Amino acid sequence: MKSIFDNVSYSCSKIVTESYSTSFSLATKMLAPSIRPHIYNIYGFVRFADEIVDTFHAYNKKELFDNFESELKAAIEAEISLNPILNAFQHTYHTYNIPYHLVDSFMKSMRMDLTKHEYRTDAEYKEYIYGSADVVGLMCLKVFVKGDDMQYESLKDSAMSLGSAFQKVNFLRDLKADFEDLNRAYFPHANLMELDEKSKEKIVQEIKSDFAKGYSGILHLPAEAKFGVYTAYKYYYKLLKKLQRTPSKEIKNARIRVPNYQKFGLLAKSYVNYKLHLV
Repeated sequence: MKSIFDNVSYSCSKIVTESYSTSFSLATKMLAPSIRPHIYNIYGFVRFADEIVDTFHAYNKKELFDNFESELKAAIEAEISLNPILNAFQHTYHTYNIPYHLVDSFMKSMRMDLTKHEYRTDAEYKEYIYGSADVVGLMCLKVFVKGDDMQYESLKDSAMSLGSAFQKVNFLRDLKADFEDLNRAYFPHANLMELDEKSKEKIVQEIKSDFAKGYSGILHLPAEAKFGVYTAYKYYYKLLKKLQRTPSKEIKNARIRVPNYQKFGLLAKSYVNYKLHLV
């Protein structure tokens, strides 16, 4: 029965999420059961594409990425794939009418990571952020609003801002790995070899502006999605504040983290705020 295969595919996406990101997995668990599997499906897809360009150094990454993209297109067209991650994603894609241009923009940004190592202009930077983060927020938003196009349009800008904020926090946290291991520098107008407090603070304020726009949208999300997205927002904002307090020299030499006990503390506070209708 195909339903068994689909259940296996969904389970694979959940395993990918839980294995690669405890923070995102924790936030996803706070979503309503009706939409939770579809967010796992989106994450599984974007994570596999990202892993190809970021970690499979011993293999022909371009060939792997080309094959993955071909399988993705075939899965969407046929509405099935023997790759369980793509099978799960195509089901979510069709269930919520995710526009293909969002998927295409994401794959375009991932492909940039195969060859592009530096983003010198604001235009290049914004294009990469849009494809690597904003469209992922929009895919999730499609699930959150359950096909309500009017609600989607009204929350579109804030979802993109929140996606940007999350991605930029990741960039700032992963400066060392991106620069030393992958030879990448995402922030334009910042010398990452000599990152100083002034440059870091400029980046932090840019991210805070994105968070403010994103938070305004969280307030208007459907109840099924609000608590989960708010939890993710609180975690990433906590991480940003920790990065802001960390001297720029330390950011360049270590990966800053939020300990698990603080994550669970954030979850508890977020739940209280949510139940008291402070969100």
